[in-house]
Amino acid sequence: MLTAERSDEAEDREEILPSNPSASVRFRAILGSIRSNKGALIGAIIVGIFAVTAIVEYVGQLLKLPVTPYNPLELSAGPPLSPPSLSHLMGTDQLGRDTFSRILTATPNDFAVSLTVIAFSLVVGAIVGSYAAFHGGLWDEALMRVTDIFFAIPALVLAMAIALALGPGIVNMTIALMVIWWPPYARLARGEALKIAHQNYIEAARLSGRGTTKIIFGHALPNISLTLLIYASLDVGTVILVYAGLTFLGLGVLPPHPDWGEMVSSTKDYIISDPWLPFFPGLVIALSVIGFSLLGDGLKDTLTS
Repeated sequence: MLTAERSDEAEDREEILPSNPSASVRFRAILGSIRSNKGALIGAIIVGIFAVTAIVEYVGQLLKLPVTPYNPLELSAGPPLSPPSLSHLMGTDQLGRDTFSRILTATPNDFAVSLTVIAFSLVVGAIVGSYAAFHGGLWDEALMRVTDIFFAIPALVLAMAIALALGPGIVNMTIALMVIWWPPYARLARGEALKIAHQNYIEAARLSGRGTTKIIFGHALPNISLTLLIYASLDVGTVILVYAGLTFLGLGVLPPHPDWGEMVSSTKDYIISDPWLPFFPGLVIALSVIGFSLLGDGLKDTLTS
């Protein structure tokens, strides 16, 4: 099950990821690793292409500029079910809408949801895990039991239940994913915080009279942040995949607005007669997941070698 698998991943990465004492050294190592590690470089190029596309498309939507070749909502932009051609690079769907334009238009949504979920999980997980580790006792027990409750419920089932309760839509789907995604980060943060809880600089901060909260935000979080960021870089692709799966089930963006998962769902019946229709949005989903996975694996391998 997704929750159990991600819980195991978090525990595994607690063991394999370093807890280097200097956060600045680790951040500088990230920049160097992208150049020296082939997998990280390929992943960074793929992620960079998607990121630039998402930004340009979002700015175009915001300023109402014609960024895409065709209006993604325009019916009969070309003959229905046209195969890929120079005028329609990825063909047209059953309503004559340009597939390439619809994929470009959906890119900002998929990236925004994924990055929002990851950012929320990083912040909440880091704070919850650090507080549990440094306060200990009842605080640790209470926070970790709450975390375990989320692990006990299948993540996809919980996300679907929340999305159904709130109703379909990109905002509601983002909320549903944020609710289920932070527990592994809390567990990982707690493990990393426990590793440094009795380091000399932490003890010196305690002896100087600093409170636990100041120590957490001033010393603990900066020194465990890179471990969490590496885990997050591996996790973005998973968020994209899960979000695409939920939108495939009709819980994300409402038609006629395009979304990668929705595009696969709405064209799945044409997989034999017109296979390019589900193929291209599926390919985009796969490439984005591969890009983030390569980038995360490359960073992890370089920084743990």
